[in-house]
Amino acid sequence: MLQHLETQIASVRQPIRQHIDQHPGLRAQRDLLTSIPGIGEATAALLLAELFHKRFTSARQAAAFAGVVPRPHDSGQHQGRRVMCKVGPARVRNALYFPAIAALRFNPSLQPLAHRLREAGKSPMLIIGAAMRKLIHLAFGVLNSGNAYDAKLAKA
Repeated sequence: MLQHLETQIASVRQPIRQHIDQHPGLRAQRDLLTSIPGIGEATAALLLAELFHKRFTSARQAAAFAGVVPRPHDSGQHQGRRVMCKVGPARVRNALYFPAIAALRFNPSLQPLAHRLREAGKSPMLIIGAAMRKLIHLAFGVLNSGNAYDAKLAKA
């Protein structure tokens, strides 16, 4: 049964890969997205399909649409903790979860963010959420500029 499911997954991924390869614009965008450490082909294809087919004017708009921005949980004078907004397509958040974990380990522009949040005593899930948001910001910047990911520019 497992082998049958793997065959079905491969039969779905192949047409997606072929579709992206046949369109020069999509292929270029996929190559730009996969230049970011932590984002692979599957995540790039999903981001192109779900998120970046819309015209956002800022990375903040893209992150808000994906639902990875902090939302205050206040009531009256009570200052609650911030939670992830979770508005928008859940597929984007699901697709960014494991790439964010990988990026926290291997992406030089996310490591200082993670270190700063750990030092502030933030929870591991909050750090992963912040990494998801940062990945969307990096993806937006890479697609807008048309230049591949550069760690020196991302740290600035």
